[in-house]
Amino acid sequence: MNKTIFWHRRDLRIHDNAGLYKALKSSSTVQPIFIFDRNILDLLPRNDQRVLFIYQYVQNLKEAYQKLGSDLWVFYGNPLEILPKLTEEKEFDSVFTNRDYEPYALERDKTIFDLLKTKNVEFHGAKDHVIFEKNEVLKDDGKPYTVFTPYSRKWKAKLNDYYLSSYPVEKYLGNLNKGIEEVKFLSLQKMGFSDVQLFPFPKDVTSSDLIKNYDLRRNFPSVEGTSRLSVHLRFGTISIRELARQAQHLNETFLNELIWRDFYQTIIYHFPHSAKDAFKSAYDKIQWEKNEAHFQAWCEGKTGYPLVDAGMRELNQTGFMHNRVRMVVASFLTKHLLLDWRWGEAYFAEKLMDFELASNVGGWQWAAGCGCDAAPYFRVFNPASQQEKFDKKFEYIKKWVPEFGTSKYPEPIIEHKFARDRVLDRFKSALNETI
Repeated sequence: MNKTIFWHRRDLRIHDNAGLYKALKSSSTVQPIFIFDRNILDLLPRNDQRVLFIYQYVQNLKEAYQKLGSDLWVFYGNPLEILPKLTEEKEFDSVFTNRDYEPYALERDKTIFDLLKTKNVEFHGAKDHVIFEKNEVLKDDGKPYTVFTPYSRKWKAKLNDYYLSSYPVEKYLGNLNKGIEEVKFLSLQKMGFSDVQLFPFPKDVTSSDLIKNYDLRRNFPSVEGTSRLSVHLRFGTISIRELARQAQHLNETFLNELIWRDFYQTIIYHFPHSAKDAFKSAYDKIQWEKNEAHFQAWCEGKTGYPLVDAGMRELNQTGFMHNRVRMVVASFLTKHLLLDWRWGEAYFAEKLMDFELASNVGGWQWAAGCGCDAAPYFRVFNPASQQEKFDKKFEYIKKWVPEFGTSKYPEPIIEHKFARDRVLDRFKSALNETI
């Protein structure tokens, strides 16, 4: 009779949970746990809304386990200390979890694997966060793809019902550890965080009509044309497999967005340096500007470019920004203001509810021209043209920039033609026109 820990991380659900299914199927006694990892939380602002979002879903998960006659044990601290101690004190023989592909997570999990091995405790990982991981989609020569289109073709060619099938967790719920709660639920205050909700959390409700019409509506920020499900995919409150099944039948454009997510996870796994440095190393020679005033104006949505300002204010007030506008504001920071993409990436990392390192880094490097499969450096979004195409009636802009069109709205902090000429000259010089 073996005893197993299932460690919830980016999978805050019971239904269709790959790692939980494998733990329950292989063990007669499975104890689910969650760890508020101080190595991550100690770096965050004390009112970080993502912590509150996670906290609420962990609370929901705990209640769901209690209804099943079990419980979720919740800890706050360093997983490298908590897991070895817990397995020893409670005599667990194995730990199951779902894999995470970010550099910190890979290093943490390797260390935990080694620590548990010394105690004869097995550490098992499962694939749950993506459809395809690691080396599952490779070029014919065995190397990872660095361009999206051929990657997506191979991804689609490989896809079948096996990869989209749900894991029947419900069949094995009888193997959950039944007993009295042994670890009390922590309060946010005891972890040093505020429980004040500044903006409403997105609901995890998937609309088939929204997915069906996604390609027709997704580029217009004034309409509800995007799914708002990215934060739920980020923390695993919904199943990527179920969402991909819907997309496969309803809308290929939406499916492609899910493939982009897999693609960026694969990139950061194979090329972890890209989390901090340009994927194309030549771009680290770019001489970026250091204009703090320009950066502050961008952060506050006071650049004098209304579509950029609307996007930044939406981000600051809601923790969300429309996908089309994300591209515009990222291009503006890196091309118009010639500020390092890392500045923008870090700001998004602090503000976005759906922040995911792989996609955030990938998107910013795409906009700056220095990433894999990036927009070429000479592609400079014109915010005025983007507004004309995607917010023709200024509906989105007027919602977030009410003073637009009055004397209170600032003049542009930089002139478009000057900015475009400057960035082209700067990039050509740094790259020796080799691109």
